[in-house]
Amino acid sequence: MDHDEGSEMSKPAHTPGGAGSARSQAAAHRWRLGRLLRAGLGVTLMLAVLAGSALAAHLALTLGSTANTALGERVVVNSSGRTLYALSPETSRHLLCKTSECLRFWPPLTVGSSRTKLKNGQGTHGRLGILRRSNGILQVTLRGVPLYRYSKDHAGGDTNGEGIESFGGTWHAMTAASGESPHKPTMTSPPPATPTMPGDPSTPTQPSTTPTTPSTTPTTPPPPPPPPYEYPKY
Repeated sequence: MDHDEGSEMSKPAHTPGGAGSARSQAAAHRWRLGRLLRAGLGVTLMLAVLAGSALAAHLALTLGSTANTALGERVVVNSSGRTLYALSPETSRHLLCKTSECLRFWPPLTVGSSRTKLKNGQGTHGRLGILRRSNGILQVTLRGVPLYRYSKDHAGGDTNGEGIESFGGTWHAMTAASGESPHKPTMTSPPPATPTMPGDPSTPTQPSTTPTTPSTTPTTPPPPPPPPYEYPKY
């Protein structure tokens, strides 16, 4: 008898509101699950926006410029402040620096995508473009000229590659102004000749090149001698 009573007491009690409580708990569970999903979606969207912003920043390149006292003008530099060069007379349609040796000494300024947005920084002028080389590298051009760095420039503002003649041309630092591309030294006029005084032994005398013309003035012939004197006859 005691055993039967204990068995009856161990069974859960059935209350009239038990089914309603279960439905309320299920609804609350679904609400919490929806809230978590919305929060997760918001985090995903935020991460996507941040990733897009990072990608957009990566797909942008701005060229700057700096004053160079050695050259007496502003030159184009990359984002690290390193001088950019051009090989004269190379153009984007006629490449001269193509060998591995040339590219080792003169690494090209490259971008990772053809969609990269190129910008001129303060003081830099000219149209920017992207050149696809035969090896697939995307190289930046300015005013139709491919841009390079020099491997022996070790600090910002160095122009150790200026005037080097190699690989079929001459390397010049790229000027920031659009009037000249690239930098080329201007020719100076020779100094004026120093006037010298006549008779100066240090000045060689030049023979006269003025032709002389014979005189055409008529001359009067001398009078004839007088006849011999004749004595009178007696």
